[in-house]
Amino acid sequence: MPLLYAALTFVVLLLANVPIAFTLGISGMVYFLSQTSIPIPIVAQRLVAGTQSFPLLAVPFFVLAGHLMNVSGITRRLIHLADVLVGHLPGALAQVSCVLSMLMGGVSGSSNADAAMETRILLPEMRRRGYADGFSAAVLACSSLSTAIIPPSIGLVLYGFAGQVSVGKLFIAGIVPGILMGVTMMGVTHWKAVRKGYDLERRGRRHSFREVLFAFRESIWALLFPLFLVVTLRFGIFAPVEAAAFAVVYAFFVGKFIHRELTREKFWEAIRDAAEDNAVIMLIVSMAAILMYALAYEKVPVKMSTFILGLTSHPFLLMLAIVAFLFVAGMVMEGTVNTLLLTPIFLPIVRAAGFDPVHFGIIMAILIQIGGVTPPVGVNMYTVCSLGGIRVEECIRESWAYVGALLALVVVLILVPQLSLALVGLMK
Repeated sequence: MPLLYAALTFVVLLLANVPIAFTLGISGMVYFLSQTSIPIPIVAQRLVAGTQSFPLLAVPFFVLAGHLMNVSGITRRLIHLADVLVGHLPGALAQVSCVLSMLMGGVSGSSNADAAMETRILLPEMRRRGYADGFSAAVLACSSLSTAIIPPSIGLVLYGFAGQVSVGKLFIAGIVPGILMGVTMMGVTHWKAVRKGYDLERRGRRHSFREVLFAFRESIWALLFPLFLVVTLRFGIFAPVEAAAFAVVYAFFVGKFIHRELTREKFWEAIRDAAEDNAVIMLIVSMAAILMYALAYEKVPVKMSTFILGLTSHPFLLMLAIVAFLFVAGMVMEGTVNTLLLTPIFLPIVRAAGFDPVHFGIIMAILIQIGGVTPPVGVNMYTVCSLGGIRVEECIRESWAYVGALLALVVVLILVPQLSLALVGLMK
């Protein structure tokens, strides 16, 4: 009964648009107030203990590294590289957005931050070239999703923390699926751009090899970063948290001494923005810890596991049922919350069904990211629409083709786990 009260409170607050961190905290408090067998001081204990995890320390470091790289001229160089690579295709600017998101995946780790950045930079030019606002918003929001799968990925760090799964293996497993997400988005964009007649006159206007080489040389330090990250993790030079700290030093060194664009003012701007982002993430993590304790106390993971395993013994059908649940959950809850609350519930189930926890982590991360562009809680979608002054309905109408393509990719990844695990096998 106490858990029912907490669940009802959670739903009511969620529908009332109460900030998700407070929704979690208040729901957790309702549980503890109605569950007389647990002392109330446990709430404060879980609030603090929820953030006391060494692997979780990677999050603030990666967030800071991403902001430092953004103010160091790296983003501008990556935009130029994306333009020379795909600027000759139909829907050139939309294709640039898809490629830029893949490149930013090795820098940022946050799809929402990438969506906001690309909206500010690319949307005005998209409008000047006659792109419909709904199409532009859909591309900017959906293409940004690959950023959160290609390492470093904040979502994968949180999954590793919640499920006690190797973050290093998750990072390496995210490379191929993240690139496939970007390529899938490019395919849908090409189809839509040809139908709508966007930038068709640019066909065949390829940049010269010299221009491509120059763009690669300008972006080389940004492109080397994910390579350094994977190599140091693969050979055990750094643990994930140490790699995150190295990322900050790397970003500072490149911005200050190579690009020479990291001024004192930009440095403090990056520090301020990173502090704000980390405060939001850690508040959600600490509040979610209260509800996670309640779920564990009521043995919800065990009960859910028994129920779902009782529905079917076929591993593929079981995974499809979980995929459907995660897709719906992504539509109504924010990604960080989904990761923290649902990982302890579903991970034991997929393990019992014989699925690799690293493979499931990638599947879950992609589904949670898809929730960023679906109503009613599509954070990336709302970010793009609010920054661009675009009606949400227009974005939703243009987004379904992208969402459908990503769901098809998820099915492919389930059927062919080697796409996620082949590179992980090289770590052994």
